[in-house]
Amino acid sequence: MDRREPDEGELVSKRPLKAGAVVVTAALTLGVAACGGSESDSGPPTIKWYVFQEPSGAYNDAVKNCNEQAAGQYRIELVPLPTNADQQRELVVRRLAAEDKDIDVIGMDVIWTAEFGEAGWIREWTGADKAEVSQGTLAGPLRSGTYKDKLYAVPFTSNVQFLWYRKDRVPTPPKTWDEMLQMAEKLGKNGTIEVQAARYEGLTVWFNSLLASAGGQVIDDDGNVKLGEPAIKAATVMRDVARSPAADPNLSNSMEDNTRLAFQTGGPSFMVNWPYVYPSAKAEVPDIFKNMGVARYPAVDPNTPSRVTLGGINLGVSTHSRHPRQAIEAAKCLRSGPNQLIAAQKGGLPPTLEALYADKVIKDAYPGFSDLMKETIDDGVPRPSTPAYSDVSLAIQRTLHPPASIDPPKTIAKMADKVKVVAEGGLY
Repeated sequence: MDRREPDEGELVSKRPLKAGAVVVTAALTLGVAACGGSESDSGPPTIKWYVFQEPSGAYNDAVKNCNEQAAGQYRIELVPLPTNADQQRELVVRRLAAEDKDIDVIGMDVIWTAEFGEAGWIREWTGADKAEVSQGTLAGPLRSGTYKDKLYAVPFTSNVQFLWYRKDRVPTPPKTWDEMLQMAEKLGKNGTIEVQAARYEGLTVWFNSLLASAGGQVIDDDGNVKLGEPAIKAATVMRDVARSPAADPNLSNSMEDNTRLAFQTGGPSFMVNWPYVYPSAKAEVPDIFKNMGVARYPAVDPNTPSRVTLGGINLGVSTHSRHPRQAIEAAKCLRSGPNQLIAAQKGGLPPTLEALYADKVIKDAYPGFSDLMKETIDDGVPRPSTPAYSDVSLAIQRTLHPPASIDPPKTIAKMADKVKVVAEGGLY
């Protein structure tokens, strides 16, 4: 099934809204009960789960399973959000800022953690609840739900990019970007490298993965902008790829599907992309698929494994929920092992529980690379952890685009200045 991350579209710059702001609009209805409407005192409490409507039906199955297991303690109702990540965020933020009690559990894009936690819109997971949801959960997804050393969102599904390559042309996949460039250039017209480099969120993902692989980060745990030598190394890789004869001529406009479709023509030999490209190729171009290999995302330093940017959905519990205890229990159930297996099998969404990677369902979903999936997600890194993430991402995109124009030291110095401004609440 053709499944992409819902957070890969272009981000729209929005300053984080403060809790208590009066921002109620007609858009808040979302086609469901009015904001803060009354709830019947009879019967079990209804726990409303606001989440994008996963097209395979896996989330609906999770709701059904949990309602059966709740045995009358609560009843979960899925409230569908738009598939566009910016629209999801805007609608949820407006409700939370208005202290709407209609939201109980939120299906959160992994980039929302810092903003929602800082604003006080979601509950911190503590004590026995934190211990329960942390036990057996891969470290990478836990990092994506953590802000200022506090767990605000529990991992449900994850996602991560890999290197996809042509086994008939490349017997041994490259371990680094430099090695891949050398291989690609030797292959000539069939050596094209496909990567997401349009001015949108995918460009931030590329830079963030290269930066983490080089040992750096955009913003450290204390909120300081840290764009030094590792960032220069990351920018150098981007420039070298963009200026190489192995670059796709459309590189500066390439997004996930551009690169997927280009790879499926049979011309390119290398592509970095999300796992959805694997079943897509199997269904659409079986002749290409039979020669399609997968390897760990290329490293920047040959002696240091790559660290790859995480996608996925975490679950947060609203601080304004009328039924916080039941909402916490509902969130635990929704992200339980059986429901993660369903999400992987039907929706192609990788699990966040380590033990599931030994399950036949996961091994069948990711044949031959389920262990690689687990390792890469476990090592995975979140995007810059800041309440101003949308503006930080835009600053990164605008500074790095087009990649062929990058002058590594000057570009990174400019980026550091811009990121510092927006991370401190200023305007780009």
